[in-house]
Amino acid sequence: MSNSHAPLETLPRSLNILLGAALLALAAFPFVGSDYYLQMVTRMMILAIFAMSLDLLQGVTGLVSLGHAAYFGVAGYALAFITPPGEPIALWVAMPVAIGASALLALIIGFLVVRTHGIYFIMVTMAFAQMVFYAFFDNKALGGSDGLYINFKPDAMLFDLENKTIFYFFTLALMVLVYVFLRRLLWSPFGRALAGIRVNEHRMRALGYGTFSHKLAAFTLAGALAGLAGFLWGAQSGYVNPELMGFHMSAHVIMMVILGGMGNFAGSIVGAFSFEYLLHVFKDLPEFGGFNLGKHWQLWMGLFIVALVVLAPRGILGLFATLFKGKEQAHD
Repeated sequence: MSNSHAPLETLPRSLNILLGAALLALAAFPFVGSDYYLQMVTRMMILAIFAMSLDLLQGVTGLVSLGHAAYFGVAGYALAFITPPGEPIALWVAMPVAIGASALLALIIGFLVVRTHGIYFIMVTMAFAQMVFYAFFDNKALGGSDGLYINFKPDAMLFDLENKTIFYFFTLALMVLVYVFLRRLLWSPFGRALAGIRVNEHRMRALGYGTFSHKLAAFTLAGALAGLAGFLWGAQSGYVNPELMGFHMSAHVIMMVILGGMGNFAGSIVGAFSFEYLLHVFKDLPEFGGFNLGKHWQLWMGLFIVALVVLAPRGILGLFATLFKGKEQAHD
């Protein structure tokens, strides 16, 4: 089943060392960065978890979902609903409830959509996500278009998540744990079966694999991990609104996965950080000849993504992997 390997599963040794150095830099960042940048990098790590959850579907299983933000937003709303107005809720209660809500929603939607294939799967996932979006947008009981405030971060008892530095390290630890878990999953029999489904689902079914149950399990797990990201987003920002589960959020996370490179979860992390960084760069572009460049940041981001897909179809991580592999072979 060598064909079933995701394109970026194995990275050159020197690139792994570089990624390890980047992790050490993230661990040291709170001691040198200001509060503003600490919040920004925390948000990048939350989005990295979100991107890894989609890569499990898109890069490993071959299921492109345009509605993945629904599970991200529902977890944030679950945290808002269960947090009392005058005191924080226990982390060990809030986090399982928020993740469980997203996993349950993904299980229900997945049971209906994983029977479809190709463009039909893409459109049906988007349709269900839009239904969830409008259920919250048009319903005042659920916060309506104004959203809901979360006045307290969950109470972890052993450490204070209200402290920005502690919340940063908590998010960093969860990002690393999610990465390690997904990498282990990738090389497990279940992960190998998902990769086989991506390459040739008919052959996997002929070999006796229950492709429906495998895809449904992957869909539910991806929804749960998106819920973890949504829970962290709600806890950090203290506010949730329907835009978190809208089409634009789903499109953004797809661009993160494409930008970093599909098939290796490190690519999702690189893509999330790169997307957020480019977002700020393009939004801060100056006015030129009476034309506000920063106002049209979507145009520059779109052009950049198109150029990357054409020139480096395996994404940023794939481009670096090719360069480092070439240097290692030349050295050998």
